[in-house]
Amino acid sequence: MLDFAIFAVTFLLALVAAVLYLYPASRQAAGIPGITPTEEKDGNLPDIVNSGSLHEFLVNLHERYGPVVSFWFGRRPVVSLGTVDVLKQHINPNKTVDPFETMLKSLLRYQSGGGTVSENYARKKLYENGVTDSLQSNFALLLKVWSEIGKGFLDGSLDKNTPRKKQYEDALMQLESILKKIIKERKGRNFSQRIFIDSLVQGNLNDQQILEDSMIFSLASCIITAKLCTWAICFLTTSEEVQKKLYEEIDQVFGKGPITPEKIEQLRYCRQVLCETVRTAKLTPVSARLQDVEGKVDKFIIPRETLVLYALGVVLQDPSTWPSPCKFDPDRFDDESIMKTFSMLGFSGTQECPELRFAYMVTTVLLSVLVRRLHLLPVEGQVIETKYELVTSSKEEAWITVSKRY
Repeated sequence: MLDFAIFAVTFLLALVAAVLYLYPASRQAAGIPGITPTEEKDGNLPDIVNSGSLHEFLVNLHERYGPVVSFWFGRRPVVSLGTVDVLKQHINPNKTVDPFETMLKSLLRYQSGGGTVSENYARKKLYENGVTDSLQSNFALLLKVWSEIGKGFLDGSLDKNTPRKKQYEDALMQLESILKKIIKERKGRNFSQRIFIDSLVQGNLNDQQILEDSMIFSLASCIITAKLCTWAICFLTTSEEVQKKLYEEIDQVFGKGPITPEKIEQLRYCRQVLCETVRTAKLTPVSARLQDVEGKVDKFIIPRETLVLYALGVVLQDPSTWPSPCKFDPDRFDDESIMKTFSMLGFSGTQECPELRFAYMVTTVLLSVLVRRLHLLPVEGQVIETKYELVTSSKEEAWITVSKRY
């Protein structure tokens, strides 16, 4: 619970850092329904801490007040959107920035945004090219850095813990040093095996932008991939029927042959399993955007430079969009309209974030190897409790049992 409390406070502080001095203080939340500040100084931060996580706070808030709600960070209002319909209204004119990247840049104290629409599009294309190639990284070091992100360095708790702050800063500097060295080595040279950084280097970005983009991609793809693999395996143990259907597809596509990128594209049901894993686990429960210009969602006006949260964890469990939302059912993604909705939320298709695209590929390879050889079985009596942070994970270690297929 202490980790939840620390994270909840930190997360909001990080998200609003970019607007804290830009948005003029106001005691009106643009007429949007919601709750008043619990405390004059902290707004509704005590309510978030008491809820256990930002996601759980938003679930309760949307249940009480509807799809468009407001609450307070200090003296400043924050707007949260909690249904597919209102997200469509907001995303369409405001889709030039990756919201997960926005959050991570704030947490790492990098400059957020600033590029033109064409520049952001060009960078997105560089990302897509880079994801196609291999990502060179130090996994243990990445996890070491990530373990401190979202745990208090912006709310002051990290500053109060000198050993912890030094560990975080040393790990971050070490990772940046490694990336800088790789960038220098890859510049102006041709290698037979391309890596992610090569695409950024050849895109004529400056060194700082290459460093920041490499850091964001490395951290995000690392943790998203790890959690997607974990949840996919856990959910497969809960449904023998789903696992059997996945095995049959993998066996039909690969047979006794090797796993290849071309054949992976044929694994339609496997992609449905991964999409349903992202949805059921609420893999990234919250994202955020800064309102560039005054906008309107439903009947409500959202002022310029307002922080707008996308309550994705709420949206992904909305029964009006996902019948039987708590059921793990990959067959729901047979419906093209469901896939279009999922794509609009940024979890698939052209709007899919680069880090998730990388995670889908890695997890597909993992499942293709495991399911071809093993039956994945649950541990009797195990209850997996969920921890909602930037990426959703289990509170404790999750265990499975296995048996040979042949």
